[in-house]
Amino acid sequence: MTDHEHEGGCCGGSCARSEGLVLVEVKEGVALVTLNRPDKLNALSAEMLGDLFVALADIDGDDEVAAIVITGSTNCKRPSFAAGADIAEMVEFSGLEMREHARLGQRTFAILESMSKPSIAAVNGFAFGGGCELAMACHVRFAAEGALLGQPEINLGIIPGFGGSQRLPRLVGQGRALEMLLSGDPVSATEAHRIGLVNKVFPTAELLPAAMEFAKKLAGKAPVARHAIVDAVLRGAEIGADKAQALEADLFGLVGSSDDVKEGMKAYLEKRAAHWTGR
Repeated sequence: MTDHEHEGGCCGGSCARSEGLVLVEVKEGVALVTLNRPDKLNALSAEMLGDLFVALADIDGDDEVAAIVITGSTNCKRPSFAAGADIAEMVEFSGLEMREHARLGQRTFAILESMSKPSIAAVNGFAFGGGCELAMACHVRFAAEGALLGQPEINLGIIPGFGGSQRLPRLVGQGRALEMLLSGDPVSATEAHRIGLVNKVFPTAELLPAAMEFAKKLAGKAPVARHAIVDAVLRGAEIGADKAQALEADLFGLVGSSDDVKEGMKAYLEKRAAHWTGR
């Protein structure tokens, strides 16, 4: 949850539905969420986390939105997805306040992770601490070639608080995660791709278009199946293999009773595009 050298930062961009620290623009079924804190490299203050929570809850209930892209803007001296938490704010927190701040971040990121609408992090620069934790809460991560990702909390004498100590080992393995968490050293986009922390790496100019295009692709998939896949993966990771496969069978049956599965199979046999209803 740390920012990087407490530096000023970036943001900008257009907004169709909100103003302030979190900008939301909906286009072709995709909600583009831009972190917007120009003076702090998009560091995640309590206010910003609260705004992000509200924005994500709104998106979750919006039938016009089928997928999400989260990024930081490019109007800055040093590109930043999100440089972490606001240390100037946190230095005044008591232990109890630190715990509540962690819980706020965890609740916010949990909405994102558990949402049936697939989310893509377009990591366009620094993603440290809370920024890396936010990216890990997304279902897919794309990164710009110059991006850096890491959990440097130990350098300030604290630990990750927004889920980093739990999601990072699940993505890259326990040994690699402990190396990153205990050293506080960031990894390049190329290394992040090698270890499975990000899915793909793009030239900076191609990052957001690629993320938006992929989001549109996912938005066009069957909604019932999409939700069930996210549910199976997330819940299955927390239980044993036998129970996880039983869960998969239950969800397979649930999806099998939907109108969409009948439509999808008919469309396949008739060699046409399926028309999904989400039922």
